[in-house]
Amino acid sequence: MKSQSVVTDLRGQVFKEVARVAFESENPAQDLEAIPYTITPDEIPKYRESIYRERQIASERVRLAMGLSLRPENKPVSITSGVDKSTIADKYYEPPLMQVIPSACDRCRDNEYVVSDQCRNCVSHACIKACPRSAISTVNGRSFIDQTKCIKCGKCKQSCPYDAIAHHVRPCSAACGISAIGTDEYGRAKIDNDKCVACGQCMAACPFGAIADKSQIYQLIQAIKHGDDVVAALAPAVIGQFGSASMGRMKSALLALGFKDVYEVAVGADVGCVAEATHYVEAVSTGKLPFLFTSCCPAWAVLVKKYFPDLASEVSEELTPMVTTARTIKQVRPSARVVFIGPCAAKKLEASRRTVRSYVDFVITFEELAAMFAARGININEMEELPVTLKSTGAGQGYACAGGVAGAIEKCINEYFPGTPVNIQHAEGLADCRKVLMQAKAGRLNGCLIEGMGCPGGCVAGVGTIIPPEKGKAAVDRLVASADSKVPPLELEELAEDLSRME
Repeated sequence: MKSQSVVTDLRGQVFKEVARVAFESENPAQDLEAIPYTITPDEIPKYRESIYRERQIASERVRLAMGLSLRPENKPVSITSGVDKSTIADKYYEPPLMQVIPSACDRCRDNEYVVSDQCRNCVSHACIKACPRSAISTVNGRSFIDQTKCIKCGKCKQSCPYDAIAHHVRPCSAACGISAIGTDEYGRAKIDNDKCVACGQCMAACPFGAIADKSQIYQLIQAIKHGDDVVAALAPAVIGQFGSASMGRMKSALLALGFKDVYEVAVGADVGCVAEATHYVEAVSTGKLPFLFTSCCPAWAVLVKKYFPDLASEVSEELTPMVTTARTIKQVRPSARVVFIGPCAAKKLEASRRTVRSYVDFVITFEELAAMFAARGININEMEELPVTLKSTGAGQGYACAGGVAGAIEKCINEYFPGTPVNIQHAEGLADCRKVLMQAKAGRLNGCLIEGMGCPGGCVAGVGTIIPPEKGKAAVDRLVASADSKVPPLELEELAEDLSRME
C-alpha cells in the first residue's frame, strides 16, 4: 500500500526496527544504538545535507519510539541513556508527549510576507500604496519588504495584481489552532506545553518530520513476549486503514502478532451515544443545562478544560469509547492487558490519567501497529480469513468521522424519544473548536448538542492513521451504510455482559 509521504516512511522504518529489537534482540541497548546505521547504511545522505545529520535525527526518533525524551543538544548523551527504565513490560512515558526534534527542524519562516520573482515592477505599485507603514520600496527593479517595518497586515498581498507576494507561514504553526507553537532563540519551532492539547496536527503538518510523539510499542511487545493476557481494542477508524483487509484477516493478524483476543471500541461508542442521548433529553431539552459537549475526543475535552474552564462542567461525564470498552474488558477478564489501537496521539495522554490508567494499559496508533506487522513479516492480506461478526451498530461505527458523534446521538434521540427537537453543532480542528466554544460561552448555542473533534475530519484524520482522511471517511461511511443495526437498543448501557468481544 502506498504511503502518504517520505516522512511517514522514515517514521515507519524507526518503529519497525524498534519493534524488531523488542521481539528478537538479546542485547537491546546495543541493537538500539545500531538502528540509525541500519536505516542509513550508506555514506551518501538521502534527505539532509550530511549523513551525520540524518543519523542524528534517526537517533532521536529511536529515543522517542522508546518513550524517552530527546537528548540535550549541548551534552554527550548516548542514544540508549536511561533505556533501562523503558525496556519493561509496562507503559513507559516521559512527558511531554509531543516534541520538536531540534536537528530535524528546518527553521521555517513564520508569518512573513515576501516578494517573489513574479513581481513585474508595475507602474501601479499597488503594494507600496497599500502598505500602512511604508515598509515596501523598489530595490533592483522589484518590490522589497522591509521586515523590520512590516506589521503582517497582508494588505500588500491583497493588492498585488500578479499575486507576486507570498505569505510564508510555518506549517506546524498553521496547523495548530490554538497558537501553541512559537519560535526558540535559534529560529526553530518550539511547543508551549502549557497550551498544547496533544492533538498532533503539528506533527502531521511538518514536511521535515521534525515533530514526533512518544511510542509504547517496545513495552507492549515485552508484555506480549511475557505471555500476558494482552488484548486489542480496535477503534472504529481502523476500517480501511490496512487496505482492503477484512476484519477477519485483521483479527487473524493480531492473533499472529501475539494478542490473545480482539474487541470493538465501536461498541463502547454505542454505549456512549445511548447515554448522551438520554442526558441531552433529560438535561438540555428541559433547560436544566444550557448545552451539552460530547466527551469522546481527548484533545477537545482538554481544550475546554484548559481554555474555557468555566464551561468544563458542560462536558459530558460519559466515559469515552476507549475507556468504556477497556472497563468492560477488565470486568470479564481482570488479568487482561488492554491495548487501545487507534488513530490518535492524544489518547496516549488520556490513558495516562489517574482515573483511566487502571483500564487502559497501552495505546498505539495504526501507524505503529503497521510497523509491528512489518517487523514480524505479517502480511494482513495473506492471513487466514476468520469468521467475524461485528457487534457494533452504525451509530458507534460512525464515531470515526467528524459529525458522526453528534449524528449518532441525534439518531438515538429520534429513535428513543420521537418528537424531541435536537439542535446539533459540531466543530472540527482546534481553531473551529475554539470559535464554537466562544459562541457557547456567549450564550449563542443554548439548547445545542455540541460535538468537538481536535482533528479536521475527525478520527479518520488522526496523526496515527495510514491512509488519507478522505479514504478513511469513505471506508467508514460504507461500513455504517451496511450495518445491520443503525442504532443500539436503549438498554445497552445497562448490560454488563462482554458485548465488545469480536467473535
